[in-house]
Amino acid sequence: MKAASLKELRDELKIYSPEDLQSLCIRLAKYKKDNKELLSYLLFEADDEAAYIQSVKNEIDSGFESMNRKNTYLIKKSLRKILKDTTKYIKYSGIKTTELDLLIYYCRKIRTSKIPLNRSLALRNIYARQVVKIESLLKKLHEDIQFDYQDDVRFLKA
Repeated sequence: MKAASLKELRDELKIYSPEDLQSLCIRLAKYKKDNKELLSYLLFEADDEAAYIQSVKNEIDSGFESMNRKNTYLIKKSLRKILKDTTKYIKYSGIKTTELDLLIYYCRKIRTSKIPLNRSLALRNIYARQVVKIESLLKKLHEDIQFDYQDDVRFLKA
């Protein structure tokens, strides 16, 4: 089965009544956890972005607290899982400043949680890729916003 394009879907959805659209959304949310999470974000959390950012930061904190630090392999797996979840929440929001805030927070947690970056090339690369991503995101934003994040980027690069 070939998926329809977004334009075709948009045109087709115009035909449906609100009740039919509601049933389609519920059916879509039933089949995949990501769809349900995105729908929950759009319905309940999109209005208060600051609270959403704080809830994601709390989840990042809990990920770092539950991290198994016995060896670098387990640390690497935990960091990747936390980053994967963070990236998923960033996609739900779609706002560049939210993405910046969450990635900077993730990198700050790596720096302040005494993870041995100098012992493992893989850990250094995970961190370095995120710093590069933050810098490239920052270049796309307005100068005033860039100025607001300069201190954070300086801390991450030090």
